[in-house]
Amino acid sequence: MNAFFPEGWLTASRQNRKNTFTPSFLSEAAKTGEILESVAYVCDNEHNLLVDLGSVKGIIPREEGAIGITEGATRDIALISRVGKPVCFVVDELASDENGKLVAILSRRKAQEKCRVEFLSTLIKGDIIGAKITHLESFGAFCDIGCGVPALLPIDSISVSRISHPKDRFKVGDDIKAVVKDISADGKITLTHKELLGTWQENADLFSVGQTVTGVVRSVEDYGIFVELTPNLAGLAELKSGVKVGDLAGVYIKNIMSDKMKVKLIIIDSFSGDYSPEITYFNFDNHIDRFDYSPESCKRKIFTDFNA
Repeated sequence: MNAFFPEGWLTASRQNRKNTFTPSFLSEAAKTGEILESVAYVCDNEHNLLVDLGSVKGIIPREEGAIGITEGATRDIALISRVGKPVCFVVDELASDENGKLVAILSRRKAQEKCRVEFLSTLIKGDIIGAKITHLESFGAFCDIGCGVPALLPIDSISVSRISHPKDRFKVGDDIKAVVKDISADGKITLTHKELLGTWQENADLFSVGQTVTGVVRSVEDYGIFVELTPNLAGLAELKSGVKVGDLAGVYIKNIMSDKMKVKLIIIDSFSGDYSPEITYFNFDNHIDRFDYSPESCKRKIFTDFNA
């Protein structure tokens, strides 16, 4: 069972709260190397993180703030950006400061290294893991896949329905599930997400001909308008003037054709709003070898083979 989680998942746990608020348990955690978590409330002018441990002052020295900080492979923004947010750590030692007060010297770097060795290094392509969205770029979403260790979820792997930016699907702080898509020689992990959002048929079965439903306009082409009904299902609507990418649309479902993998729509109305189709997971396993998106009756085959 995975004992390593994205930062923020452990903070409210009963065991974590007991350990971080009691000096005797902090001392025991220093012996066992247990990973704990609490909120960093200050990054000082030397980029040391001060961590809320209740009655005990906690400090993560800059060089212990993240893997790669000392070598320059990780920028200090990785520390500054943790202020006000949970950070994981192991307890290096309990000591006294210049005023004789108890101080816990902590290491986030060692927690990350422990996560890499004991969890991330055991992963293979097709493994399904938990992740937390940490920041969004035009090319993809960066995720915490354990103890603050980052992984990239490319934009084209987020969903079958195409989006213009990851912010169309996620916001920072979202907890998601993802699949290990690739592992580089240096251990960096790339993720994919669309294989968990259901096949074409699973999504099409949520709708029926004659319904009028809400969708999001994702693309306006010369031959029609693509409207997203779910993150893994879009339909093609007839052209209608005034419709823009990003608009919400009330669409009438004219036809659903499994053999051609098509949904034909008619746009009744389009308007602005903040509605977005809900992310629903169809796969609850721990691993997937192959994902066949296409219906069996369709000649066109879209699939992901994680064993390739």
